Amino acid sequence: MNPPQPNNPLHGVTLETIVTRLVEHYGWEGLYKEIRVNCFNNDPSIKSSLKFLRKTPWARDKVEALYIDTFRG
Repeated sequence: MNPPQPNNPLHGVTLETIVTRLVEHYGWEGLYKEIRVNCFNNDPSIKSSLKFLRKTPWARDKVEALYIDTFRG
């Protein structure tokens, strides 16, 4: 069982939810302007973005930080 994480603003939020909400807010083009990774520019999709972000910790950190700044800040 996982301990509660009251100070973690991403607790209980999936990566898919994060990417989906950011795309709804910024659009793919706007998201690419915020975070320059090719998965947001070249034939973007939620599925391909999730695959890339799960393998690339630095990019995932940037996406999570943008989500916090945009929706939790």
